[in-house]
Amino acid sequence: MDFILQSANDYALRHSPNKDELLNEIHAATLLEHPEAHMLSGPLQGNLLSMLSKMIKPRRILEIGTFVGYSALCLAKGLTEDGVLHTIEKREEDAAEAKQYIERSDYQKKIIVHVGEASAILETLNEEWDLIFIDADKTGYLNYYQHLIEKVRSGTWFIIDNVLFHGEVLKETITGKNAKAITAFNDFIKEDSRVDKVMLTVRDGLTILYKK
Repeated sequence: MDFILQSANDYALRHSPNKDELLNEIHAATLLEHPEAHMLSGPLQGNLLSMLSKMIKPRRILEIGTFVGYSALCLAKGLTEDGVLHTIEKREEDAAEAKQYIERSDYQKKIIVHVGEASAILETLNEEWDLIFIDADKTGYLNYYQHLIEKVRSGTWFIIDNVLFHGEVLKETITGKNAKAITAFNDFIKEDSRVDKVMLTVRDGLTILYKK
């Protein structure tokens, strides 16, 4: 994420130590072996997700976009004693890897991995969400949000990843379907009076929403 000052990011990382051995293992293995390692939330954002989840203390978490399970394990740290996290991953290989890590964690009984198209799986889930994390296909963001926002109760939190999309949304001329989709999503959220909102310049950009 070269549009973020690297020295500031490195300083923040040094002062945000993560002592979770499994998360550190996932981070190292993904960077070394996965061809799309840039999709990993990583330690700084992961710590933030854990902190936010601990503040909210959700009973039900929905994650759209599991990847290899790193962010799910971070978010699960804030679950209530009877809490459950549902996470959706389209790619079978990534979902299988995520399941292997989750089964080794303290949250193996609290995380349910769904494999397939998010739009179809969402129709099968009948839960009252407290926290929703969206980090999947960028062209689907607005559809996922619109599907969920009317159904969730007041007080529901959303965390949206990649809202700066590698800095491409900052350009005067925006090209590429993903950057255009994120720009459209950001513009929609800016005008949506149903939610309070703040965009953070952490990693690739995070927007936090609170349904009024």
